Amino acid sequence: MIETDERGGPGGTRTTRAMVLHPDIRAHPGRRDPEAALAEAVALAEALPGLEVVGAEVVPLPKVQPGRLFGKGKLEELGARLAEADVELVLVDGPVTPVQQRNLERDWKVKLLDRTGLILEIFADRARTREGVLQVELAALSYQRTRLVRAWTHLERQRGGLGFVGGPGETQIEADRRALDEAMARLRRQLAKVVKTRELHRAARRKVPYPVVALVGYTNAGKSTLFNRLTGAEVVAKDMLFATLDPTMRAIQLPGGTRAILSDTVGFISDLPTQLVAAFRATLEEVLEADVILHVRDISHPETEEQATDVRAILSDLGVGAETPVIEVWNKIDLLDEAGAARHAARAARAEEVVLASALDGHGLPQLLGAVEGALGEERQRCELHLPFAEGRRRAWLYEAGVVEAEREDADGLHLTVRWTPRQAQRFRDL
Repeated sequence: MIETDERGGPGGTRTTRAMVLHPDIRAHPGRRDPEAALAEAVALAEALPGLEVVGAEVVPLPKVQPGRLFGKGKLEELGARLAEADVELVLVDGPVTPVQQRNLERDWKVKLLDRTGLILEIFADRARTREGVLQVELAALSYQRTRLVRAWTHLERQRGGLGFVGGPGETQIEADRRALDEAMARLRRQLAKVVKTRELHRAARRKVPYPVVALVGYTNAGKSTLFNRLTGAEVVAKDMLFATLDPTMRAIQLPGGTRAILSDTVGFISDLPTQLVAAFRATLEEVLEADVILHVRDISHPETEEQATDVRAILSDLGVGAETPVIEVWNKIDLLDEAGAARHAARAARAEEVVLASALDGHGLPQLLGAVEGALGEERQRCELHLPFAEGRRRAWLYEAGVVEAEREDADGLHLTVRWTPRQAQRFRDL
């Protein structure tokens, strides 16, 4: 974590002065709008406690320089500006190789984090559950392992002594890599136990007849505010990227009286570090259990379409199939002017499964709950079931799910007429 130290005066803490740089590499096809990308990078930096962003700029680059990312002239220009602003930490919004990081830190005499390192710092600060903490630690170790050149530039350093601390001829970087591998193996064993426990909880939830509705969306789209508004919960909801990381679940009641479970998940972001995609796959797998997915979008954001594309790509990577209904919630319409609101209302009217809403003032939420209930009630099929008398638990599940239309009893057991969705049928078979 980035540390803060005491100021000269009593009781104060000194924040780390940071500069955010977004390299706009012209050679990269399909690059994002540089000003919007810089704004997101600044928001990421401001989401980390202990940082004071004293400057931010887009740095145009014809191409990447392998050794130092920037060309010589730009390197000197930025170095002078960093020294003048007394910057201690440079945040580069993009990938930086270990060699580039080492050289830039040496030239500018500052600490440097790339986009992956910054997001790892934020996740480490926010994770609260045991699984979340372990996942972040594992991702951080995986990241560090690729960057040992940063810490050890003199690879000829030897380490001797007893076998368990490294034999003769073992370089320091090899010993460090071995120590990281051992730590990662230990974390994976701990994480496996936690994941197994969570799978038991998930299996128990499958036996509950209530459908699951998952909130997904780009970070800071307003998912937690919507979650709080619908459930009356008090999940942290701030105008800050990654305000919540760990999934939260609460019960809600739909207009027709049906109860459902609403799940709030971690926010997505473009160029999410590959280490974190792998580490948080287990957490995001909650979405795979959902009967309906609510894709919450900040419709007032200038890059709302690009953000939506990123979210859909991650859902596809997770394996969310076309059979799972997805309702788009165009959130934050309260931030639009009258013309913008009218334009999006016209678009929403032409689109299927779109609801205009404001989680802040509650506009559109009755329509949203109605849309969820409609999606859950689609494609119900009538079916005849026979249950032996001994299967009272499965009969109780059917009644709790509200799918029983008729029941009769004879000598060989119970005969029930049920009307249910394919997902309810699958849940019943899994009991």
